[in-house]
Amino acid sequence: MASSVEASESWYLALLGFAEHFRTSSPPKIRLCVHCLQAVFQFKPPQRMEARTHLQLGSVLYHHTKNSELARSHLEKAWVISQQILQFEDVKFEAASLLSELYCQQVPNLVDSAKPLLRKAIQISQQTPYWHCRLLFQLAQLHTLEKDLVSACDLLGVGAEYARVVGSEYTRALFLLSKGMLLLMERKLGEVHPLLTLCGTIVENWQGNPIQKESLRVFFLVLQVTHYLDAGQVKSVKPCLKQLQQCIQTISTLHDDEILPSNPADLFHWLPKEHMCVLVYLVTVMHSMQAGYLEKAQKYTDKALMQLEKLKMLDSSPILSTFQVILLEHIIMCRLVTGHKATALQEISQVCQLCQQSPRLFTNHAAQLHTLLGLYCISVNCMDNAEAQFTAALRVSDLTTHQELWAFIVTNLASVYIREGTRHQELYSLLERINPDHNFPVSSHCLRAAAFYIRGLLSFFQGRYNEAKRFLRETLKMSNAEDLNRLTACSLVLLGHIFYVLGNHRESNNMVVPAMQLASKIPDMSVQLWSSALLKDLNKALGNTIDAHEAAQMHQNFSQQLLQDHIAACSLPEHNLISWTDGPPPGQFQAQNGPTTSLASLL
Repeated sequence: MASSVEASESWYLALLGFAEHFRTSSPPKIRLCVHCLQAVFQFKPPQRMEARTHLQLGSVLYHHTKNSELARSHLEKAWVISQQILQFEDVKFEAASLLSELYCQQVPNLVDSAKPLLRKAIQISQQTPYWHCRLLFQLAQLHTLEKDLVSACDLLGVGAEYARVVGSEYTRALFLLSKGMLLLMERKLGEVHPLLTLCGTIVENWQGNPIQKESLRVFFLVLQVTHYLDAGQVKSVKPCLKQLQQCIQTISTLHDDEILPSNPADLFHWLPKEHMCVLVYLVTVMHSMQAGYLEKAQKYTDKALMQLEKLKMLDSSPILSTFQVILLEHIIMCRLVTGHKATALQEISQVCQLCQQSPRLFTNHAAQLHTLLGLYCISVNCMDNAEAQFTAALRVSDLTTHQELWAFIVTNLASVYIREGTRHQELYSLLERINPDHNFPVSSHCLRAAAFYIRGLLSFFQGRYNEAKRFLRETLKMSNAEDLNRLTACSLVLLGHIFYVLGNHRESNNMVVPAMQLASKIPDMSVQLWSSALLKDLNKALGNTIDAHEAAQMHQNFSQQLLQDHIAACSLPEHNLISWTDGPPPGQFQAQNGPTTSLASLL
């Protein structure tokens, strides 16, 4: 009997060894690996070997081939057989986890098959802390992808309580922080504050692996910074952002510790160190954008994109593409402000290409893509296209999780209607929805300040100058409170324009000079163009001939730069993207013969 067992083990180990050799060859020889594993069944192996081999085959086929049906068949057999075997948790729950993942990846996806499978696995895994926690995370993620955030939050709450019972404060913090992230997405700010306070206490008190502790702190601080930025509190966030940057510096000096935690429920990592670095770059870019430090934003975006390119050579994780798209979205807005429309348009095309590779990425970023195209259309004075893009963005945006984006789109669409001057009914309908004086729809300080600016802009165009001054002074008060430099510059130059029209040249000068200084610091080309035109006229009216000549020269330089960039952008084949308003982004672009839009707004 003993020799029979040894013989069976030897053939089994030999086949496994060959299979692993072929799987890890360079390049992998997957067909031969699969043949070796399939050969195991010829020997009519015992149930444990049979179940494990089905799992191995399912895993290899799922990860290395497109034969999802065969992978599914093997994983389903592994799941059924392993449930009949005592103390076979690793195979049983890995099969359940991988099978539910495969169900969600199939076309059409079988999410309704994945959910009961995960629930059954969660129910029978309570004596196996690692797998119980992992399966709870997986089902919560599945609900999140379906935008069922209530169910996801409930599961994360169950996980946090389970982790507390099994003595894993580390994993309890991971569950609670994940729940906090979803509550932020739902805008349940009343629940977020006590949860973040509890998380802060747990993170500071937990004594364990230094990298795990610092990664918890990064997660905690990222949520805090995001919370502040969502609220448009650019100045208030600075201490948290500084702590986050120090934290990531600390992590980069720590060596990965191979010592496994004593508690199996602690066997989780939030993100790899390299991913955390990119994430910190990303939130720094988001802060710099809102504050109007565009050169700083571009510097950190370049760093993050270089890091991402290196990571994507070795890692196909979908989160890297998500980071890349979000970074590009921010740098595109930078380019449009700094007068680099042609580059912005090429980067919009790059986002389109990334979204073509991932339907889920496109679903999550379609509204942002149309919004960016709307902003580009404004910059090249294609107002009809801008309206169409913003309307498309509103149509595909998810108001439950993107309320700030919705308010941003509506604010920009209102600015288009103001410039067109003929869409009064639509304009007033929009303004009612973003009334900064009454029931403003989002908590963002920045967006509320922008809503006051839009009201001031409308009053200016209507010649109601006293009313315009009231709105703009409110914008200035709010933007100065939180260092919103772009809004400050825009408000100052518009106030300067109002005072110029009213004949109060001294007061106009007091507004336009700091507007120009701030716009140069950002740098904001449109505000510089506007300010230099006003300075030219102001100095002429005040009899300052030399200053008037200098301002005229500046205005000429800015005009030429913007004009050249305008022609370059409109001549690109990607300029045809402004006509895309429905369905997936187009893959091919026809070349333009030349610019087709009016240059009058630039001169």
